[in-house]
Amino acid sequence: MKYAGARAGLEGAFAPETAGLGPEPQKIKTLNPDEVSGLDALELAPKREKGQLGLRIWHSAWPKLLAIAIVVALWELVYLAEWKPAYVFPSPLDVFTTLKDLVTTPDFWDGVRLTMTRAITGFALAVAIGTVVGAAVSRFAPLRAAIGSLITGLQTMPSIMWFPLAILLFQLGEQAIMFVVVIGAAPSVANGLISGIDYVPRTWLRVGQVMGMKGLDRYRHLILPASLPSFVSGLKQGWAFSWRSLMAGELLVIVPGTVSVGVRMQNARDLSDTPLVISYILVVLVIGILIDQLFNAADNALRKRWGLTGT
Repeated sequence: MKYAGARAGLEGAFAPETAGLGPEPQKIKTLNPDEVSGLDALELAPKREKGQLGLRIWHSAWPKLLAIAIVVALWELVYLAEWKPAYVFPSPLDVFTTLKDLVTTPDFWDGVRLTMTRAITGFALAVAIGTVVGAAVSRFAPLRAAIGSLITGLQTMPSIMWFPLAILLFQLGEQAIMFVVVIGAAPSVANGLISGIDYVPRTWLRVGQVMGMKGLDRYRHLILPASLPSFVSGLKQGWAFSWRSLMAGELLVIVPGTVSVGVRMQNARDLSDTPLVISYILVVLVIGILIDQLFNAADNALRKRWGLTGT
């Protein structure tokens, strides 16, 4: 406006008396619960729009399918080169035909069910024991000095070395197999938890102390959630050890009255049925890959939750 200054003066003259006392005090805005939760969510990764399910599955599957195609092609080339007789080194077609007939029999699924029951039971016991031992070792310095190196030594020890002792202690029974599975997997679980607790930021521990977290509440609400990514890695490694121990146990310890995947593979070897032996090898491989994908999914979910993945 042309006379903006004069107009402002007139408006000031007719302003309330309180106008001359300075600016009116501003009210402090209080945050509602939704706004507070929004501020807390800033520490986490932003949610991204989910793409098409089929496209995401294809992006994840095509590298695996390409790797399988390369392996099968090399396998066929070695077979055509007649490196070994056909009854010793069969073609992929013969093996896949045998595998197709195998998976349609009820006995095959009974063996898989028995093997998976042993694997899940042994791994669950290993997780329980490894978690308790890892928490205790990370909590008490004298205990770490006493058995910290022993846990690492047990982790690096081949599981098959335990079977002679397990057979002497438990004879040819389920307990012998469970003993080796647990002692093979528990050290990895314990070391994963110990590493996760060691790398919890000291600042978080001091904040928890200020907030009054003590004892079990401190572990439950602060230390264990913060160490979860490393703990999941320890669980994944522990599963790998338990799975390998179980397969070795089923080949060495044949429990009377049970027919597991390992027993069926041993029977196929006794009959010199190479296609059947390779079929069971593929079954064990596929089961291991599927379980590994479950652990990868859990690990990726944690990384996204904590904002550790790329955009």
